[in-house]
Amino acid sequence: MTTPAEEGTQPLDQSFLETTIYHNRVFQSYAINNFAYLVPIDEEEEERLHIMHNVFSIIFEQRLIFAPINRPRRVLDLGHGTGSWALEVAELHSRCEVIGIDICPTMQPPEMPANLYLQVDDVNRTLSFNAHHFDLVQSRMMAGAVHTNRWAQYMRDMLRVTRPGGWCQMIELYYNFQSDNGTLTPEHALSQWSARYLESMAGLKDLRQATRLPNLMRDAGFVDVESRMIPLPTCGWGTEPRDNEIGTTNRENIQRMLNSLAIFPFTERLNIPIQDVHLLIAQARVEADNPAFKAYLPLYVCIGRKSRSRR
Repeated sequence: MTTPAEEGTQPLDQSFLETTIYHNRVFQSYAINNFAYLVPIDEEEEERLHIMHNVFSIIFEQRLIFAPINRPRRVLDLGHGTGSWALEVAELHSRCEVIGIDICPTMQPPEMPANLYLQVDDVNRTLSFNAHHFDLVQSRMMAGAVHTNRWAQYMRDMLRVTRPGGWCQMIELYYNFQSDNGTLTPEHALSQWSARYLESMAGLKDLRQATRLPNLMRDAGFVDVESRMIPLPTCGWGTEPRDNEIGTTNRENIQRMLNSLAIFPFTERLNIPIQDVHLLIAQARVEADNPAFKAYLPLYVCIGRKSRSRR
């Protein structure tokens, strides 16, 4: 017997399970062939995503939902990754139906509560859910997944499936390394890594959308939009204990991310020799780990509400 969350679903297309290897990293064939997501899906990347989730837990002080929602009934997580966030929401709100979608079915938790449903789908397709359905829709770290020409409709899709009075929350990193004391120059490896990464994704993904979340939400029709930028340090250079903890925890995420995000687009999109890619990554890792640079990535957080009068 199917549950309401499972209505309309189909058996898993086996093509989503096929993998391919580039430079000793495992990628999903569907994601590569469709330029949907150019990041590995191997155990190393799964571990990195868990680390990143822990970083977010510290930054947001264990808060999973930022909007003023006390007892959500239905929650949608777009691009659930390892399922960590969706799992915690489902455990915290046992009467809430939590649905997560992602193109990769291999990173799902081994055990899930009965109110959590993780489905395989591509966010570059129109969302298949009914209109006015969810109390909360989350889109976290999706700039590397959503096609450049899909963003406007992606936002409208989120608005459509959100119930009147419901909320959307978005979290995105802008992969342009900054320095808190201005010591990073365009000649530094971290800056070169950023420039190459943005160049390698040009025409496929608009990574600068991270900086435009409030406008994206307002243009789609959300109201009561609030946003903030949080500097995410690359290592434990902060003087305040909490900032230092965030940076120290995030260090391993950054060290791994510099490889995971770059391997395919640098070699296959920019045709940079793999030896040169490894050299740039190694140099960038040293700089990211150097407290003297006080390096960080801008983390953007935004929430918006669907008007109660909107149908």
